[in-house]
Amino acid sequence: MVGPSVVAIGGGHGLSVTLSALRGYAGDICGIVSVADDGGSSGRLREVLGTIPPGDLRKCLVALADEESHLAQLFDHRFHAGELAGHALGNLILAALFERYGDLQLALDEAGQLLGACGRVVPAALQPVVLIAETANGEVKGQSAVMAAGSILRLTMLPPDPDVPAEALSAICHADQVIIGPGSLYTSIIAAAGIPAIAKEISATQGQRIYVTNLREQSGETDGYDVAAHVLALHEHGIEVDLVLADPGWLPLGALDCLGIPVVLEDVARGGKPLHDPCKLAAVLSRLHGHP
Repeated sequence: MVGPSVVAIGGGHGLSVTLSALRGYAGDICGIVSVADDGGSSGRLREVLGTIPPGDLRKCLVALADEESHLAQLFDHRFHAGELAGHALGNLILAALFERYGDLQLALDEAGQLLGACGRVVPAALQPVVLIAETANGEVKGQSAVMAAGSILRLTMLPPDPDVPAEALSAICHADQVIIGPGSLYTSIIAAAGIPAIAKEISATQGQRIYVTNLREQSGETDGYDVAAHVLALHEHGIEVDLVLADPGWLPLGALDCLGIPVVLEDVARGGKPLHDPCKLAAVLSRLHGHP
């Protein structure tokens, strides 16, 4: 497919929706995925095996998989009994590939081939990171705890400057578009785009940088945030964007004019629900490509 080279950065369900949208118009797709997850199946595998948490990586691989792939459906299958209860099959397969190859990117590329993925999935760091939030009530450590903390003032991580795959930096450098979001502001987006080497590359790229805003507050993480508060948090963590894409039917915009960043208002919600519609999102992002 002839189309722009597009990088999407974030984690979890939000990034998988963006990657689904990119299938509609991008010629080259790369998803750069947070590695901060410490809950559920991913957290258990991270603790037991000392591996990169695979859950968000799995979701993004499935979003890019061949639509006829039965294996992609199995990747999302969760066991319900015994020691495997709660684990997604794809998480176990990715953990096995990580162990077999001893190279994260080689393992992810192999998984992509198995799934017939139409793009590449790259971890935001080469080792798991621990999120640390400074809040109005003190310091909170770990993604699960940060998600519930509220009143977040600043997010840092351990290690503070993790090693980033060369593939991630090269993809951002050569991208025609860099899409940030939607997704959990601190625990997915800033957890990935706020890694120092990635934030620096985002600032330096000649590609168009777009922030796709969330459609609602996230309880415990962004209570009371309007769109302007989201954008300000990105700026305060060194993440620069050229355009903000917001749906006016959902979160209040706030004082966006004060930030000096153009805002594009479009309906990108799915059937009146606070979920992004990949087809609507693809149409808008495609139209914005190349526009200042």
